[in-house]
Amino acid sequence: MIYIHWIYLLLYMAIMIPAITTVLMDNRQPAKTMAWILVLAFMPFVGIIFYIFFGQNTRKERLISDRSMDQLTKRSMLEFAEQENLHIPANNKPLMNLFTNQNWAFPFKDNQVDIFTDGYEFIFSLLYNIGKAQHHIHLDTYIFEDDALGYLVADALIDKAEQGVEVRLIYDDVGCWKVKDAFFERMREAGIDVHSFMPVRFPAFTSKVNYRNHRKICVIDGRVGFIGGMNIAKRYVKGTGKQKWRDTHLRIEGGGVYALQRAFLIDWYFVDRTLVSNRKYYPPVDSKIRNNCLVQVVTSSPIAPWPDIMQGYVRILLQAQKYVYMETPYFLPTEPVLFAMRTAALAGVDIRLLMPRHSDARMVEWASRSYLMEAIEAGVKVYLYTGGFNHSKLLVSDDNLCTVGSTNVDFRSFENNFEANAFFYDEEMAQRIKRIYLKDESSSILVDDVAYFVKRPFLKRLFESIVRLLSPLL
Repeated sequence: MIYIHWIYLLLYMAIMIPAITTVLMDNRQPAKTMAWILVLAFMPFVGIIFYIFFGQNTRKERLISDRSMDQLTKRSMLEFAEQENLHIPANNKPLMNLFTNQNWAFPFKDNQVDIFTDGYEFIFSLLYNIGKAQHHIHLDTYIFEDDALGYLVADALIDKAEQGVEVRLIYDDVGCWKVKDAFFERMREAGIDVHSFMPVRFPAFTSKVNYRNHRKICVIDGRVGFIGGMNIAKRYVKGTGKQKWRDTHLRIEGGGVYALQRAFLIDWYFVDRTLVSNRKYYPPVDSKIRNNCLVQVVTSSPIAPWPDIMQGYVRILLQAQKYVYMETPYFLPTEPVLFAMRTAALAGVDIRLLMPRHSDARMVEWASRSYLMEAIEAGVKVYLYTGGFNHSKLLVSDDNLCTVGSTNVDFRSFENNFEANAFFYDEEMAQRIKRIYLKDESSSILVDDVAYFVKRPFLKRLFESIVRLLSPLL
């Protein structure tokens, strides 16, 4: 029996020493490093599984070479350089430089934008523009359900493919886990080039399940683009009361489509290893669209050197002079974002956060309450939306800056997911997003006292605090 103890000890050391060395060499914040060392030391076998799934630092990985990235960016860079009379607003120049230098997200002018806050409007516009496609359709989505609405969109894509239009589709493997393979195979047989993003074949033995493509991008003929928070699923056009889904999505014509095209083609290279950079995918902007509505399409991912969109949110919160209004379905903020919110609110900036009164994920709802208490204590005005489930991800600040995209204010979006947001630097666009926010606020209740959360039973609050420890995993 004594040999069993020695075998266990040797196995324990064989796991512990490499794991702890790996954690130390990541050179993270000391608190995070110590937390992982304690987990590995006291729960060696369970801890190593948790570390494989949720603790690995993927930002050092290189999934796309510099040479390939240069090729994929070259065309959008040329289109950016050819813009005439490009005026960069001085108050937002540092933020724009941040995105340009870190993300190669170039600002494009001459944009015409439609805003959809209703699933019917979005799907109607998407189907209409798919029907008008002459050359190519590029669709990148997290969820593509095989429900009635999914089949409607799939049939529209199949029809265009049979007409000779190039159709490329990327769907997230985990986001579409419940979708039958036959649904996508039917599209492949019709001539659509379909790829799943980072497929997971053995979930118990890979961390890939934790890093998902949450982007929602569509580009049609290089002239029309869509970006926002809506997936392709019937839930967006069906439901009333608490079941009604409220989200925000954009349709863009103009220079910003070049940026959307680049974002899609980088993802396409990732899944297909094909460099698509021909000039025909970047047609000239319609001469009728002439304005200084500037947009940057910013992407973030767990393999990028920095969490670009999170840094953008921090910068916006700290540079705001008057207000920052945010909507998110999930509020599990990283420490830099929560610190920036507290700092701005204590400095007298009107910081407002709007989220659903009830989430579609109970664990997330429980974990978020302690974060909400911290925000309220610092002076952040928290509003709970009562008109259904608000899945919208938007931000507007100081009547001159706004963003809409796929990024939630949580650990998963900022650190683990592949996300995409459109940042606009335009007073008219900011005012439009502000009106949408204020309309949502009118269907919400203000929680301006932590007593709203504290008055709940002690055991319930204790459970919520325990669940908070799982925030990076939710």
